[in-house]
Amino acid sequence: MIHLRGHNSDAVIDLSHGAPVIVHWGAPLCEPDGAALAASLERPRVHAAPEAVAPISVVPEHGSGFPGRPGLLGARNDGRDWAPRFRPAGHHLESGESTGVLTGASTGESSGVLTVEALDDVAGLSLTTTIGLGHVLSVRVEVTNLSPDEPYQLSALSVTLPLVARARELLTLGGRWGREFQMRRNRWHEGAVTVENRRGRTSHEYPPLIFVGATGFAESAGEVWGAHLAWSGNHAMLAERLPDGRRYLQLGELLHPGEITLAPAESYRSPEVAAVYSENGLSAATRQFHRRLRARREHPRTPRPVMFNTWEATYFDHKLDRLLELADRAAQIGAERYVLDDGWFGSRRDDTSGLGDWTVSPEAHPQGLDPLITHVTGLGMSFGLWVEPGMVNPDSDLYRQHPEWALANDGYEPVLARNQLVLDLARPEAFDHVLDRLDRLLTDHDITFLKWDMNRDHIGAGGATSKAGTHAQTVAVYRLMDTLRCRHPSVEIESCSSGGARVDHEILRRTQRVWASDCTDPLERQMIQRGASLLIPPEIMGAHIGPERSHTTGRRHDLAFRAATALFGHFGIECDLLELSNSELDDLAEVVATHKRFRPLLHSGDTVRFDTEDTYSAHGVYASDLSEALVSFAVVAPTPSLTPPRLLMPGLDPVHLYHIERVPLPGERAGPTFTAPPWWDEGVQLHGDELAYVGLQLPGLHPDTAVLIHLAAI
Repeated sequence: MIHLRGHNSDAVIDLSHGAPVIVHWGAPLCEPDGAALAASLERPRVHAAPEAVAPISVVPEHGSGFPGRPGLLGARNDGRDWAPRFRPAGHHLESGESTGVLTGASTGESSGVLTVEALDDVAGLSLTTTIGLGHVLSVRVEVTNLSPDEPYQLSALSVTLPLVARARELLTLGGRWGREFQMRRNRWHEGAVTVENRRGRTSHEYPPLIFVGATGFAESAGEVWGAHLAWSGNHAMLAERLPDGRRYLQLGELLHPGEITLAPAESYRSPEVAAVYSENGLSAATRQFHRRLRARREHPRTPRPVMFNTWEATYFDHKLDRLLELADRAAQIGAERYVLDDGWFGSRRDDTSGLGDWTVSPEAHPQGLDPLITHVTGLGMSFGLWVEPGMVNPDSDLYRQHPEWALANDGYEPVLARNQLVLDLARPEAFDHVLDRLDRLLTDHDITFLKWDMNRDHIGAGGATSKAGTHAQTVAVYRLMDTLRCRHPSVEIESCSSGGARVDHEILRRTQRVWASDCTDPLERQMIQRGASLLIPPEIMGAHIGPERSHTTGRRHDLAFRAATALFGHFGIECDLLELSNSELDDLAEVVATHKRFRPLLHSGDTVRFDTEDTYSAHGVYASDLSEALVSFAVVAPTPSLTPPRLLMPGLDPVHLYHIERVPLPGERAGPTFTAPPWWDEGVQLHGDELAYVGLQLPGLHPDTAVLIHLAAI
């Protein structure tokens, strides 16, 4: 038995089988006795069952009698070696902190990462499992074909994590374009729940994240286990309760038929599964994902600049005078980064043409981009640009020259989506072409930010040999980003995929921001950002103030509600500033100043979400030392009562006395529906335990409004 200690949880790993078996993943333990623990966990034989009960190993084996889904699926060309059985072949615990967040401690051994080797001499396969425990439990597996002359067709290699019997409720995320990251919670008494994604990106519909909790778990109470597949392509997730009562989660890349063939001595490594545990509810569990990201070397350390994006102000209409005037107004209200969106290149005057032609359009920008960039940087802002390197329009110079570079199956008419096809970046010549164009663009211009988009799914995505190409395309996108960042280390990248369809911890090794949704309607954004906060912290979640009338929903909202919603992220503005009056610009500048006032707290503190009735949404950020907090309470639907319930804010220092005040925002409606409590205008002082158990009374509020509350320890 190996005992790993993390920041918030422990794991005990049994190495007596082929693949390692995680016999405990959860609450910290004292110093377990390995032999006693193994004896206490041995399952009895039952009638009409195999003599030995196959364990739920990291890669469970059908050949050993595991009745659920095997962790490894594959075979030789003639069907042999389809049910491998591995034997232990050694393990190693790497010492030291050189592996970053993948740290842990072992009883009797030094801290590090556990690597476990296993062999199947009959099938000619080896299996390597890597397990680390820090802010998260990190698990990866790798299979190698040891045959000297026969290939191995791999169908699946997944990571499997055991669960305890009391884990009986599931929480997953779902949605669609413009309504991503919707929380879905269901009881889970028996059977299997499967989530599969074949869209070629993490998707709007099925983000690779799943939580399991004890019955009735809440944001601040109950045991919670969560797992995330750090991968930006296709994936499959399974939660199963076996007939014998055991439960497990299984996550891995979903491979199309024939997508991975291992030549002799070739290996396939699964995406990383990052898993978290909390004794104290969902908020505490998800903060471990945030802390894991913040511990990475590549996580942004500088203040996240307030962004102005031109999309909803200009769309494809790039007139220099208008763009310059927008820059003037963006600087006037306090923006720190100016991003020119789609429409600057090739024949791109609408979404039907030009993708793939990454040269500045002489029609849209006769003088090139330099006049605009010089003006923007002269105003004290940095300059960013929209790109979509993995796509091509059939109506483009690139496609006319190289139609064979499209990721499509030969012999079939390719299926268009948004008037475009996927460009096969796994093809070396296509990769080199795109890399050269982007490299020139960044070398020749003072560009410090790329909004990197991906606006369509993979459909019949066949590569150069018509084999399924999603895996190779995903790896190629990673390599393209890595190469550009190596050549241009000061350039930041935003992961955008028609909104939030490419958000995961692997893309965030290369990007410093994600665009959570194309929808800036604050009513939708309240729930979108709440769901996204399960996986990512505020400083990398793009959140913009859009126009008064949302272009995705048609609804109208006042500035205060739009501002209160967008403040809790990597803040920006995406509306036509030229349509605003001077007083409206002053109001927007006041909002920007409010964000900058709280930015150090918002982008370093701990995200908290509060349990409320469904008609309300309450969340906030606590300083890591609990000296300060900023909390939002929003009314998101018609309320069941005229006065909301008292807002409970657990998790603050119980003995600290906090000064509580409302943070007014410009554009607020006249005030509460009914008489406000005294603290509304005068402030009040309460201890942390009073806020946790007694709460703060709020007045009746209109639907589609939000209140900001600031707490500071005295």
